[in-house]
Amino acid sequence: MTTVILAEKPSQARSYVEAFKNSTKKEGYFSVSDPVLANETFITYGFGHLVELATPEKYDQKYKRWSFSNLPIFPDKYKFIVPRDKKTQFKIVKDLLMKADTIIIATDSDREGENIAWSIMNQAKINLKSKTIKRLWINSLEKDAILNGFKNLKDAWNYYPAYQEAQTRQISDWLVGMNGSPLYTLLLRQSGARGVYSIGRVQTPTLYMVYQRDQEIKNFKPEPYFEISAEILANRQKFVAKLDPYQRFKDEGSLTSFMEAKDLRIGFQEALIKDVLQETKKTASPRLFSLSSLQSAINKRYHASASDVLKAVQTLYEAKLLTYPRTDCNYITDQEFNYLFSNLTGYLSLVSNQVSLNNTEANKRYVNGKKVQEHHAIIMTKTIPNKAKLAALPKLQQQVYDLVLRTTLAMFADPYEYEQTIIITEVGKANFKATGNVPIKQGWKLLFSDDKDKNDEMVVTLPKVTKNQKVQADLKTPQKETTPPVPLTEGTLITAMKTAGRTLNDEEAQSILKDVEGIGTEATRANVLEVLKKRGYLLSKKNQLHVSEQGITLCTAVELEPLLTSPEMTAKWELALKEISQKKRSQESFLIQIKKFVSKLVDEVPTQMKQSEGLSKQVKNQKIVEIQDRQQEAIGRCPLCKEGMIVDKGKFYGCTNYKAAVPCRFTLPKKWSEKTIGKTAIKALITKGESNRLKGFKSKKSGKKFDAKLKLEGSILSFDFS
Repeated sequence: MTTVILAEKPSQARSYVEAFKNSTKKEGYFSVSDPVLANETFITYGFGHLVELATPEKYDQKYKRWSFSNLPIFPDKYKFIVPRDKKTQFKIVKDLLMKADTIIIATDSDREGENIAWSIMNQAKINLKSKTIKRLWINSLEKDAILNGFKNLKDAWNYYPAYQEAQTRQISDWLVGMNGSPLYTLLLRQSGARGVYSIGRVQTPTLYMVYQRDQEIKNFKPEPYFEISAEILANRQKFVAKLDPYQRFKDEGSLTSFMEAKDLRIGFQEALIKDVLQETKKTASPRLFSLSSLQSAINKRYHASASDVLKAVQTLYEAKLLTYPRTDCNYITDQEFNYLFSNLTGYLSLVSNQVSLNNTEANKRYVNGKKVQEHHAIIMTKTIPNKAKLAALPKLQQQVYDLVLRTTLAMFADPYEYEQTIIITEVGKANFKATGNVPIKQGWKLLFSDDKDKNDEMVVTLPKVTKNQKVQADLKTPQKETTPPVPLTEGTLITAMKTAGRTLNDEEAQSILKDVEGIGTEATRANVLEVLKKRGYLLSKKNQLHVSEQGITLCTAVELEPLLTSPEMTAKWELALKEISQKKRSQESFLIQIKKFVSKLVDEVPTQMKQSEGLSKQVKNQKIVEIQDRQQEAIGRCPLCKEGMIVDKGKFYGCTNYKAAVPCRFTLPKKWSEKTIGKTAIKALITKGESNRLKGFKSKKSGKKFDAKLKLEGSILSFDFS
């Protein structure tokens, strides 16, 4: 009887191998043995997706050239292919699966892991009904967790609907992208725009959220307003109080009317302490991390991208230090709580802050097995690294581990306690309120004492006053201006994606109802942002996100079809996709919806775009900006045609007039005799015809390095040894 364990990638396979007693490495797989395994067991692996959806030209060569007449593209049956660079490994996996009696799916324990495994098995055309198929489902790559997982394998068919969900998501994204991208690209080219424009079921509404925020900031017009504040003098101490209930006044007239009605005047006047309220309050520690809340928190503190955070958490997972990363859950079960509790001393040795961990009972704010479905929150594993091992990690991995560590330990610490004092002062017929917070017990905040969070409560101490005490009030009416919305960051955008665009703070975002789906999934959101950045639609500078000029053109085009930009619609699609894994909906019914949507785009968008004056204006604006950008990037005037500019074209330097009526083909290499030629040298060549003496050239014959000048005659580059 032969058993084959199918891992997602080589590093995951090695983690399994390390947990077993004996192993022998082969080409593309391992032979392993252990008491928890059957007699003849092999571990093989993919390289992530070994099987991919075929591009349209694989169905028909006519799709190779984009044309309106080819749209919409709706295959009768979807083709899957193995990329050329993965065929060797696929054959190894296929041959092993063919001879297996039992297959253990051991890819990542999520929907995408199911898609990878079942896609490989289906592409291999093995008779699945003739095999025993089991599922390894674990939250940690520690040896104990792996062995325990293999002792308690699950029926893989119970997870088959998760594969159907993931595959449906994959196909629906294909349908929207393979139809939407050529449709919008062709239409925008007709309008005069250059380039290729990519459309995505998830990426387009995500980009549009950033575009909307940019537009809100751009179109924001500050409005003046007046406030009334009171500086209260009591017992030779001063404190500031705000009008209660708080009110703004648009102009001096409304301010004056209010003050007259309330017997108020600017400057000093008698006042009375109307009430003094004191209350001891407690604040619980932050919730445990899901992937998106961790990405948001790390981005806020350290400005790391969502993609880099995911890579860091994934690496820490593979290093057996953190639990499974792609989770949307903020809770753990009693089992995790118990092992965390038993290892508290070890974890605490990794933080310098002295804090008491007195909460030994599970709190439902963090520990609730009913809230844990596929994976629990991201926490530390039982493997506790020493400080030297942590210090050897890359900086971002250190920061991620440290924040997860402190946040997890915080649930064992006492609440943060503070005394809140509220003083209500009566001035004329109006009330003014002052609030003071004084810490009593730092509790869990001691774990974050080095963390300078701007949102931490300010310590405001108010003077001792008594009810009915007479005081002096100095009234002021400062004129202020409304402020624009703040730009989105990757952290706040990830939160907005999770909440389908609703404006929520981090704490609210973490506790949203389980049946509310956002844009994308925990596993895909970071990749969506990376795709938008790589395509040049999204720009990130100083941790702020903005849409590029090309992105603005795309958003101006897609906003004519609201369903394509709607976070709510995309969220409904995610909810419908989830229903497939819950067996409440079929793949076919969902794809019918997507096809109707695509057909609507193909039928309606051409007319919408032709009638859009705003789009025509934006395309012209994009051209102007592109010319300005090219001029700014230009190294100098082309020495050959005298009209174009020499710019960096990636692998070489070339003339911008290469597409002119009389094209200029002038180019200069970036490397010459194995030396990289910098822009300073290129500028000297095109302006003076020669460079300064340069070091680091390497002879092809002898391999020796030498120094020389470069000279340019016409379009011929050569050495000058004089």
